[in-house]
Amino acid sequence: MPGQCEPCKPGTLYVVATPIGNLEDITLRALRILREADLILAEDTRITRKLLSRYDIHTPLASYHAHSESQRTDEYVRRLVEGGSLALVTDAGTPTVSDPGDRLVAAAAQAGVPVTPIPGPSALTAVLSVSGVPGGRFVFEGFPPRGRSDRREFFEGLRDEPRAIVLYEAPQRLVSTLRAAFAALGNREAVIGRELTKTFEEIIRGTLEAAIERFSATPPRGELTIVIHPALPVVAGGGPADDEVRSAVAEALGRGLTRSDAARYVATALGISRRDAYRAVLEHVDHG
Repeated sequence: MPGQCEPCKPGTLYVVATPIGNLEDITLRALRILREADLILAEDTRITRKLLSRYDIHTPLASYHAHSESQRTDEYVRRLVEGGSLALVTDAGTPTVSDPGDRLVAAAAQAGVPVTPIPGPSALTAVLSVSGVPGGRFVFEGFPPRGRSDRREFFEGLRDEPRAIVLYEAPQRLVSTLRAAFAALGNREAVIGRELTKTFEEIIRGTLEAAIERFSATPPRGELTIVIHPALPVVAGGGPADDEVRSAVAEALGRGLTRSDAARYVATALGISRRDAYRAVLEHVDHG
């Protein structure tokens, strides 16, 4: 019957969402599955043990993370095939969404094992729900590349993306990521969620430029979720005035962008060629 609580089924892999900060944000169904499963597979057993202790759950724990997937996947699939019920969790949020677990899910499904989602918290949907993105259309890109050139190429590949862009990022890389986005996408509106559902939760709204200035002055703590709004429609018309180009160049260089990144930003923001933008950057440097 719809809504009826079914017991944990043998030979089933349950993908269980857990709180992203506030331990009260867990469903009754998730708690029941965690109690009834034969084994819980955790990204970090120390973190998951705190959750289990809060709700007096004593199911055995085993580690399953990015560094053990290749060694442990076959073992756990075999256990599932033999009739065991396993609950897969991550440190926070929904497993396999920029977190370990996709290899186990794919291997279990290929072996004919039922894989059941136990939905719940996700930083992705939490920030989107308060972002004000029109139409709710978005593309999720996870964590951007760490290398500077790879990150630049990553954002340039998103320049023509018509939907909102959602990203995860670590605090020590936030400013460099925002600068790369600013250079490739222009000064778009953005919403950044920090310490979501925790005591010091913040939802920061404004432009990419404002976010760069804020977090350059006060480095953030905790992982962040970023929503970059779609670009505004371009209105057809004549090219920008020289003063507008010079102002955009000064703004970009003033935000710490390299000459090349500043040229990319100006070209994107004003709809001019990369060559003309770079020439304007060089003129600014020569006469600055």
